[in-house]
Amino acid sequence: MKRRVLSLILVPFLLFYALPVGAVEKEERKWQDESIYFLMVDRFNNGDTSNDKDVNTQDPKAYQGGDFQGVIDRLDYIKDMGFTAIWLTPVFDNQPMGYHGYWITDFYKTEEHFGSMETFKKLVDEAHKRDMKVVLDFVVNHVGPEHPWVSDPEKEDWFHEKQPMNFSNTESLQNAWLYDLPDLNTENPEVKEYLFDAAKWWIKETDIDGYRLDTVRHVPQAFWKDFSKEVKSVKDDFYLLGEVFDRDPQKIAEYNDVGIDGFVNVPQAEELRSVFTKPDTSMDRLFNFWKYNETFYENPEVMGTFIDNHDMERFTRLLVQEKVFPGTRWKLALTYMYTTPGIPIIYYGSEIAVDGGEDPDNRRLMNFRADKELIDYISTLGEIRQAYPALTRGTIEPLYEKGGMGIYKRTYEDQTMVIAINNSSATEVVELGSEELAENKELKGLMTSDLVRSDDNGNYKIALDREESEIYLLKDKSGLNIPYLVALGTVYALFLTFIFLVWKRGKNKKNS
Repeated sequence: MKRRVLSLILVPFLLFYALPVGAVEKEERKWQDESIYFLMVDRFNNGDTSNDKDVNTQDPKAYQGGDFQGVIDRLDYIKDMGFTAIWLTPVFDNQPMGYHGYWITDFYKTEEHFGSMETFKKLVDEAHKRDMKVVLDFVVNHVGPEHPWVSDPEKEDWFHEKQPMNFSNTESLQNAWLYDLPDLNTENPEVKEYLFDAAKWWIKETDIDGYRLDTVRHVPQAFWKDFSKEVKSVKDDFYLLGEVFDRDPQKIAEYNDVGIDGFVNVPQAEELRSVFTKPDTSMDRLFNFWKYNETFYENPEVMGTFIDNHDMERFTRLLVQEKVFPGTRWKLALTYMYTTPGIPIIYYGSEIAVDGGEDPDNRRLMNFRADKELIDYISTLGEIRQAYPALTRGTIEPLYEKGGMGIYKRTYEDQTMVIAINNSSATEVVELGSEELAENKELKGLMTSDLVRSDDNGNYKIALDREESEIYLLKDKSGLNIPYLVALGTVYALFLTFIFLVWKRGKNKKNS
């Protein structure tokens, strides 16, 4: 009887405390809510030594041993950092030394160094079990020089004539051989049909969730319109991320209407690298990119935001050259990337601030025995980003910027987040007024548990040490919640009355 009474008392208590106060209702997951971990299969993790053919870890241009099983073995590692999707470099069969995957010789086979098709399917399945999506690199612009088509006389019209690349000429940009790689004639109906069929086959066969499209600007827009329509007919919400490697947003915007969802935001990445390479650099130009993105791109919220990738010097290399501590600078840049519109894409090794120069030095074998400080920081950012939809769906508004100290807010429905980044070499104190934030509230820090309450004049005084950042939630002032306590007391009173009546009734029965 006592145990039963105790359970009755606990029920209302648990129900009340299980309900979040002031939380935004959970909505259906969209691509803008994702965060992507980008890895080069050969350089990530060796999980199956039986496919270590021609592996030479001393040669940066040779295979290093990474494979599908290695990725499977580290899926929990990736998920624990808060990533909701992975992007893999091409997994198709490549010619010798094609460790990176971009010298394709067969679109329907997996690269033998990476593992079998069955293992790749297992990789996708294991990712999906962890509620993680899989994006696969897909190349339509070219094949490897040793592809059988290149020496097949019947396939001569499958390629454009070899010519030097002129980047200022559109026809040359789309038809010339990039890095001497045989350029596919995507205007040829047979070539189009083959590529469409291959792209759709991989979706049907493996259930992948998206393609990262390589060298988009080297292929005519007309091809991409048809390609997008074809692949999206296979699977709902299939994501296409295009690569137009140009620092001019307008050049990328030329592909807005071809059916590609978003693009890797190269111009913004260049600005990110410039701003966060050293302290006391203004964030004004970086803030301007919010307007650039809204102006030039159809869906800025699904653009891919990144700091470095396999085609650039590692961000850490820039920091080493400036003689600054990489971990500190990485934290500032990551905070910005995780709290502004777009899908964060983290290149493998960035979580341990891997150093590296030009290709192939920027593609070193992953080291899983490194310091975890930055990993923990990324994990916290990932948790916050997933917990607060204002960071993925909200409007964005600058509140303050001076000498590297920047503050902005993001608002979605009744949720407001305030992000402060001190990209300066001194402690900064900034006062925000009630015209920027609501009166009689407080800012609760989610990274360091800082608490900033509005004063009698409705002002908020934010103080940050040099090269530090904080993500705040604007909320009601903490203290006694009288309505909540009254409601809780009423429930307890009703239950105690109910228990008393049950007890009294049982006692009367016993005496009768």
